[in-house]
Amino acid sequence: MKIQKFEDITCWQKAQEFALEIYNQFKHSKDFGFRDQIYRAVVSISNNIAEGFDRSSDADFVRFLYIALGSCSEVKSMLSLAEK
Repeated sequence: MKIQKFEDITCWQKAQEFALEIYNQFKHSKDFGFRDQIYRAVVSISNNIAEGFDRSSDADFVRFLYIALGSCSEVKSMLSLAEK
């Protein structure tokens, strides 16, 4: 069965859940630059999945999935820094 809308993609759903977790984790952070950057990066994950899905070709979708993966790596790097 073909997926008709990006909201049905499991990785988009999980990216949305992940964004909510990050927002909750850092909502009281006084380091506003760090907080804003991690917020932008985590939101970028699901946004790129959605944008890629609605593009005209599979190649475009794959390209946006790679961009989403890059945003995941950015969040992972920032979480590592936050732990330290």
